[in-house]
Amino acid sequence: MASLLQNLVDALDRECALYERLLVLSGKKTPVIIQRDLKELSKISGDEQAVVSLIAAVDKEREAAMDAIADVIGEKGNNLKLIELIRMLDSRPNEQRNLAQMRDKLKSLAENVQRVNDQNQILLQSSLEMVQYEMNIIQAARRAPETANYTRKAGTRGDLIGVAPMGRFDAKQ
Repeated sequence: MASLLQNLVDALDRECALYERLLVLSGKKTPVIIQRDLKELSKISGDEQAVVSLIAAVDKEREAAMDAIADVIGEKGNNLKLIELIRMLDSRPNEQRNLAQMRDKLKSLAENVQRVNDQNQILLQSSLEMVQYEMNIIQAARRAPETANYTRKAGTRGDLIGVAPMGRFDAKQ
């Protein structure tokens, strides 16, 4: 049982380290989003994906350790939660304290990553709204009302009110 608990603690420790790396990367994204540096944003996102893949692998190891512990203590269905395991370890206060500290640290890191990612999502949404607003302004300028200038064949020339013709050189200036 002691080696199973040690495997669980090791997996939790590695998972915390990976979440710390993810938190640092997510924090780096915030100024990059504000500066609209798409190359750097793409690089950081790629680095984040690599860390998330590592987290998924370590998470599977942690689940395997939890399943093994559940089998040893006779927990049916392997639905043992970490908080329940911590409560069961009253006879081993050192291991109980270590697991509780690791759980609290992992929970805190995950919450911080979530908070930073939510902030980055809001910044990205605001940036997209600004781009959409600018696109609407550009499109509205091209949709200005046409003048009533007719050609010799009774068609309209398609001149727009308040919009300077594009691509013409004004020799009078």
